Amino acid sequence: MEEIQRKHELKLDDRRTGNITGVVDVVSFDTDMILLETSRGMLTIKGEELHVSRLCLEKGEVDVEGNFRTLEYSEDGDYGKKKKKGSLVRRLFQ
Repeated sequence: MEEIQRKHELKLDDRRTGNITGVVDVVSFDTDMILLETSRGMLTIKGEELHVSRLCLEKGEVDVEGNFRTLEYSEDGDYGKKKKKGSLVRRLFQ
């Protein structure tokens, strides 16, 4: 079964708040880094005091807040062993 490609957008406001669409999975997050799997590859957000303020994986939307320092894209396979089996949300609610 082939996954439907969602449109990916990234909107930042003053490097403090962001809205991201086309999110397939939240791989990991803490106050210093958020790792998202998007329809256009892996997105790593680094900074300080980061947190996910809204998450709707059904729509592929994530809102994040904090002090953004870097945003980096990589292809699906480039994040090495950081990704664990199953999504973060599924692992949290097992």
